[in-house]
Amino acid sequence: MNETIFVIGGCKSGKSRHALETADNFAGRKRVFIATCIPNDEEMKQRVVQHQKERSRNWDTVEAPVLLPAAIVEHSRQARVLLVDCLTLWISNLLAESDDAAHILEQIPNLIEAIQAANCPVVLVSNEVGTGIVPENRLARLFRDLIGCANQAVANQSGKVVWMVAGIPVTIKG
Repeated sequence: MNETIFVIGGCKSGKSRHALETADNFAGRKRVFIATCIPNDEEMKQRVVQHQKERSRNWDTVEAPVLLPAAIVEHSRQARVLLVDCLTLWISNLLAESDDAAHILEQIPNLIEAIQAANCPVVLVSNEVGTGIVPENRLARLFRDLIGCANQAVANQSGKVVWMVAGIPVTIKG
């Protein structure tokens, strides 16, 4: 199994920064950032720009808002490291296409297979959404449940899992 590092935490916990620092520690020049964000509004576009500024010129960016497993397999062939940011938006994008939970759940094993087949280390970022209150509507509960399933599957197969709390990385596995 290749090296897989999963960085999870709440909003603004320092997940992306820590994942980038972790990925930057891998030697070699070919680094691929796989972005799942679809910036639909001005505020989200500014967040994307800020994240781009944080990466050095050694990073290539690939946008894979829905076809994440295929992007991992394809780009791991020549990359020294892959950084996927983030699974939360990937699940959100799948949910925007269809609220068929069974169909979305079928994508999670595809993601795990892609990570396991990757020819380089993979660092993945996701939000922990299960520590809050029960959402008031069906769609929000479905989203919480789906990302919870994805997070569990990725954490289970990852060699290292880091939980970010107030900017502090806490290793919970590995």
